[in-house]
Amino acid sequence: MNINERVKKLRELMKLNGITAYIIPTSDPHQSEYVAEYYKGRSWISGFTGSAGIVVVTQTHANLWADGRYFIQAENQLKGSEYNLFKMGNPGVPTYTQWLKDNLKAGETIGYDGKVFSQTMAEKLEKEFKDSNIDFNDKYDLVGEIWEDRPSLSKKEAFLHEIKYTGLSSSEKIQKVRENMKASGVDYTLIGSLDDIAWLYNIRGRDVQGNPVIISYALISKDKAYLFVDKDKINNEVESFLKENAIEILAYEDVIDYVNNIENNATVTLEKDKINRWLFNAIPKSCNIIDKINYTTILKGQKNDTEINNQRNAYIKDGVALTKFLYWLDQNIGKTEITELSAADRLLEFRKEQDLFIEPSFSTISAYGANAAMAHYSASEDSFAVLEPKGFYLVDSGGQYLDGTTDITRTIAVGPLSDEEKKDFTLALKGHINLIDTKFLEGTTGYQVDILCRAPLWREGIDFKHGTGHGVGYLLNVHEGPHRIASAPNDVALEKGMVVSIEPGVYKAGKHGIRIENIVVVDKDMETEFGQFMKFEVLSFVPIDLDAIEVELLSGYEKEWLNNYHDDVYDKLTSYLNEEEKTWLKDKTRSI
Repeated sequence: MNINERVKKLRELMKLNGITAYIIPTSDPHQSEYVAEYYKGRSWISGFTGSAGIVVVTQTHANLWADGRYFIQAENQLKGSEYNLFKMGNPGVPTYTQWLKDNLKAGETIGYDGKVFSQTMAEKLEKEFKDSNIDFNDKYDLVGEIWEDRPSLSKKEAFLHEIKYTGLSSSEKIQKVRENMKASGVDYTLIGSLDDIAWLYNIRGRDVQGNPVIISYALISKDKAYLFVDKDKINNEVESFLKENAIEILAYEDVIDYVNNIENNATVTLEKDKINRWLFNAIPKSCNIIDKINYTTILKGQKNDTEINNQRNAYIKDGVALTKFLYWLDQNIGKTEITELSAADRLLEFRKEQDLFIEPSFSTISAYGANAAMAHYSASEDSFAVLEPKGFYLVDSGGQYLDGTTDITRTIAVGPLSDEEKKDFTLALKGHINLIDTKFLEGTTGYQVDILCRAPLWREGIDFKHGTGHGVGYLLNVHEGPHRIASAPNDVALEKGMVVSIEPGVYKAGKHGIRIENIVVVDKDMETEFGQFMKFEVLSFVPIDLDAIEVELLSGYEKEWLNNYHDDVYDKLTSYLNEEEKTWLKDKTRSI
């Protein structure tokens, strides 16, 4: 079936079940950002493969809402279908709920699958329509009913994340959660987010590509810890480990019964953003429910000394892989055919050579020329570019290692650049330096410092439509909360041990895309009469392309930062390189 035929089949099912409008989010039962192939229903029904977006289908309309990262990609992928693209955040563009309010009549029904709809989304939807006499039906996975050859769920076994990597045992982590529960008068903590569960129990899985998590639920009481999981994924080693840490292993499907049997009047804490409607509704109505960020999210957001030291090591290895790749690219561009796909494959080979490497931490963004103007571009066998010895090549990639998760972006001049390209690159670099080398008072949030990165771009009338920085997991999701650096309000302070990206960019449709990304960890700096100041320690060590810089646009301070950074790059990586690579790196890290 083509996309329009799929929509037609969906409409037939909607009509059969009395559903006027059907909502398909980008989600799984755990509200994951990146989902297993089995749960990519929104991609299947629309043809849009971006990692975020929402579809609404009625008998007369098929609509997709996507954010600024995906405008160009969505426009391209929706061509030839009946889908309408709604560019989220643009002036005059309604939200999907506003559109529904404008297009539905009293007595009609909105449908969605309650297993992949968060409780937060469900409540917001109901609030929007509380005076509209609109009905809701959350019982059906209609896309699943028409999805032929739907991929199967993974059966790969879970594995342990040893204490030499984690720094804390799972029993110690559970105790920390219970201490928080006691302080808040909580009887149960219900956890649906996969990275929180993996962190808490010191296990990892292979259920979601790029994210070493295992599809599961967790329930913690004052004296019990449960893991609800497909038992076929739990081998003897993992089973023994979990039992040693007093964690009871139960079938994945049993979670609904255990939650339903929580005693009356118990206090349950959960994060509605991370608990689906189906499971939330199983909690006895007499229970006192506290909606707050998971204790585990707060705890794992601040990495301990063991985790930070391991992360430092992982980034050195990753820097070696990237540097070897950039050397290879420099030596071969224009001499042999290199495509966006073959370049990404070559980079993966360099990462595979590194100790403790497992898999990429996300699908590599390998984008040449105008393709890089799509911030989250994805080359495919059906659509890819051949690199030419001119212009920019952008590669955003990362790795999962037993000792950490990496993420880095470099934009490389693969040949002569225009004045505009050099200026845009330099502006992005100025923004990067302006933030990465700042100091800020303890208690400052990412929202408050975001402007430091955008200011050099704003002065030239340029902006980028994505966050400036996201938290990074530890052998977990490459995007992790609770902290972030963005223009959207966020009240989470940047605290010691938090790992976060700094990645400004410039994207010009039909021309080029530029992004410069390093990962940093928050640390304490000086303490004065005005308070404790904080700083960023750089974890990423890969050369920034000097040939792409308009040196005259850099201040003396910015040149000094870049020279110092490149000194560190050379010192930290050179012992892992051969003589030719060392000579090349020496030139690429020369003082300016």
